[in-house]
Amino acid sequence: MKKLVTASVLTLGLGMWGCSGTNSNGSTNSPVAPTPVASNGVVTINVVAINGAQSFSPNPATLPAGQMVVWHNVNNTTHRVVLNDGSLDTGDLAPGASSQPMALGAASAPYHCSIHPEMIGSVNQDTPASPSGPSY
Repeated sequence: MKKLVTASVLTLGLGMWGCSGTNSNGSTNSPVAPTPVASNGVVTINVVAINGAQSFSPNPATLPAGQMVVWHNVNNTTHRVVLNDGSLDTGDLAPGASSQPMALGAASAPYHCSIHPEMIGSVNQDTPASPSGPSY
């Protein structure tokens, strides 16, 4: 089952990367959509290429509040993802490797590859809705 989930996430990530592009004025045509959550409750962000803001898929990633995230290297080069504030470090991710599931401490977390600093991304956590009740 784990291989099926990994293959599905990989296929989705590569499909999103292959379908992204730019129009004649240089802006991207990628729609912003919620990041899919795998059946095990962990969101996977694929490391796809050394290509600036298009190095990770999805980018930006949106997670439910408190959701765990995994970075999976589908590229043929070793990468190391770190949050810009230094609070998270995946360690070196060889081609085909994944990080351990990690919890983010902040609602918004920009990150980069410390080996290839031009690779940038961001993760945004949805904030839990506050309970609504009658106001007196």
